[in-house]
Amino acid sequence: MKLFVGLDVSLEKTAICVISEHGKIVKEAQVASEPKALSCWICDQDGAIAAVGLEAGPLSQWLHRGLSDAGRPVVLMETRQVKGALKAMPIKTDRRDAEGIARLLHLGWFRPVHCKSVSAQEVRAVLSPRKAVQQGFITLEMSLRGLLRNFGLKVGTISRGRFEQRIRELAAGNPMLEAATEPMLRARSALRRELAGLERNVRQLSQEDPVCRRLMSMPGIGAVVALTYRSAVDDPARFTSSKKVGPWVGLTPSRNQSGERDISGGITKAGDVNLRRALCQAATVMMYEEGQKTVRGTVFPTIGGRASWLRTWAAKLARRRGAKRAMVGLAHRIAVILHRMWKDDTDFRFGIPVLHAG
Repeated sequence: MKLFVGLDVSLEKTAICVISEHGKIVKEAQVASEPKALSCWICDQDGAIAAVGLEAGPLSQWLHRGLSDAGRPVVLMETRQVKGALKAMPIKTDRRDAEGIARLLHLGWFRPVHCKSVSAQEVRAVLSPRKAVQQGFITLEMSLRGLLRNFGLKVGTISRGRFEQRIRELAAGNPMLEAATEPMLRARSALRRELAGLERNVRQLSQEDPVCRRLMSMPGIGAVVALTYRSAVDDPARFTSSKKVGPWVGLTPSRNQSGERDISGGITKAGDVNLRRALCQAATVMMYEEGQKTVRGTVFPTIGGRASWLRTWAAKLARRRGAKRAMVGLAHRIAVILHRMWKDDTDFRFGIPVLHAG
């Protein structure tokens, strides 16, 4: 008898539900959230294990790797789809969630998620603290600005190198303000040093990786964007066509059609939010920075004296549909072209319009 095993993972315990091929619940249990414990429990079941499913989450990559190494037919299931299916249950418990995951496996109504390699997870482990430190640094600066603004003291537009000096100038002569700003300035200084160290680490990682060096041959793609793309895609062979990368990142228009109603809204925002944000930032850099000139909103496609067909395409789209849509469209196209560059082992080509990348 074929068995379908659903796992609802939490930090300490994992709820397990086993369903037969006829849709009946065979067994339910709770086991420690450890690969070895789960593998031993599954091995003791009477019947052929057709599939073991768990929702993608913080512990899922680790558990998936451990169960796969033990020879279990385990699959990662897309979080958004699983949550949408489990919402139909009026009562939510770990036991019912495990049953719902097992039934999704039995019906085959799930979308498998790629389990990232250890190297990709290690790169993400470097990028995540960089983002956290950067957000803390920015939050402290904004808090200092807001604190002084209550007293009519405006920091204004100033470089980060002179920010600390400017805060001290404004707070000088007021003992309460000095006592309030000094600890925050010391914390900001420490975060700035740590951020600089993480930035050096990120640049070093990108220079040592041949794939990242190739991706950075495209204008607007820096070390952070290249590493984010590299760790998110992980294996370019996952996609049979480069055109599938755009929908996977969530940069395609959403659609809601029923009867006579047919609404095309914003982008779907599916997939990795960090990758989507990085691609949008790269598109913004490509369109507006690096000494580029604008006249009445028209973008002149020059990069250090070299023409770029990709920026020309974005400029034409901005004139027709607006700058925001052009930025999203450019981010979508960057994702597709980066995948093709990676798969073909080629650098970015200036002045050569690639009409179809797939």
